[in-house]
Amino acid sequence: MPLPDSIEIIPLEKLVRADISVPGSKSITNRALILAALAEGETTLSGALWSEDTTVMVECLQDLGFMVNVRADPLEVCNRTITVYGKGGTVPPGGTEAQPLDLFVGNAGTAARFLAAFVCLGKGFYRLHGVPRMHERPQADLFRALAQLGYRIDAPGEKLPAVICGAGRREGKCRVSIGQSSQFGSALVLCARTGGWQIEVTGENAEESAYLKMTSALVKIFPQRGGAFPIEPDASSGSYFWAAGALPLSEMRLESRDRLPVTVPSWPSSGLQPDARFPAIMPVRGVPTPLVISRAHDLGDSIMTAIVLAPFIEHAIVFSDLGRLRVQECERVAALRTELGKCGAEVHERGDTLQIFPSTLHGAEIETYNDHRMAMCFAILGLKVTGIRLNNPACVKKTFPDFFQKLAALPPHGLGVVIRDGRTGTELPMEELFAE
Repeated sequence: MPLPDSIEIIPLEKLVRADISVPGSKSITNRALILAALAEGETTLSGALWSEDTTVMVECLQDLGFMVNVRADPLEVCNRTITVYGKGGTVPPGGTEAQPLDLFVGNAGTAARFLAAFVCLGKGFYRLHGVPRMHERPQADLFRALAQLGYRIDAPGEKLPAVICGAGRREGKCRVSIGQSSQFGSALVLCARTGGWQIEVTGENAEESAYLKMTSALVKIFPQRGGAFPIEPDASSGSYFWAAGALPLSEMRLESRDRLPVTVPSWPSSGLQPDARFPAIMPVRGVPTPLVISRAHDLGDSIMTAIVLAPFIEHAIVFSDLGRLRVQECERVAALRTELGKCGAEVHERGDTLQIFPSTLHGAEIETYNDHRMAMCFAILGLKVTGIRLNNPACVKKTFPDFFQKLAALPPHGLGVVIRDGRTGTELPMEELFAE
């Protein structure tokens, strides 16, 4: 049976010790899939994430005519070994102007942006579309950059749905702003070598963009002639379990970040993922904590996890540079302020910052806005606060389908959390906690 439309997280009574693995990185998996399709011959990605966002990317590559084989991973339910048979920089042709090749990208920003640049390398017409929220998310700066390179983009409102006319390799220069999303720059960088493109990146934190640096590093190290490429665990997904270990489940005060009772094995050390810094930056009760935490300089998506921890810290914390959170799966700044406020947190929103003060929290019915990270953040809050009920918990399938199973599994491979149907109060068995 699927997850019910509402669940209640029952707080843990005491600290547990656990070592909880997480699936592969979504950001690396979807970049690696594009690079593997552009490579020559057979590339095998091990430890690749298998979730809604990466499934969408694989299905789009298959719809384009690439052979992609997917095998189960015996060590991690939500990982796969994916073999891509690249065509050495050739992208199969699309359809006609009257009947373009249809590519559905769901609500996957990486798929929507990366594929927009990728199909320009083919010939013919390709139509990219997704769910309604994806049609609201920005694409204009990427489309303008592709137009500067000479590609035709038909997109009313400069958003999806869009019809892209591929023209193959077109050497040229373009300028792209990543003020709204670094994925615009990453899309171009992934395809630049094949397309003959020279790219100037502007906008917020252009020179220091962590996700753009990730893309550039992957392009340099990825096997261009096929081979094997391992995907490291997802640091954003791991942040929830580090946070679980930092919750003040008793009056004891932690002495350091290095002695947290919950850890994530094989923690990424490559420097590719900005959220790998989370254990060193997250707010921890009783441990010196920054007064300001920035999304532009400190953390990526895991800043949402840090925001949910902040009411338990002894002093106010300002979370800055949050503008990009407004144009992701939901308007995340407003969503965090609203839902934390329901729980009794004192939260002040000024521009693109949230200031969160020490607060005594209580239970509430949490809207997740069909946003996987909202669901996972507030599930962790429910480990401490009685009465946290999550609507539409199955939205975690976007990046972490077995998240609630990891919470419920017994230590040391889970937290042993009881999860109940939010309407009936019935405890849910393990098999009903997988998000499909």
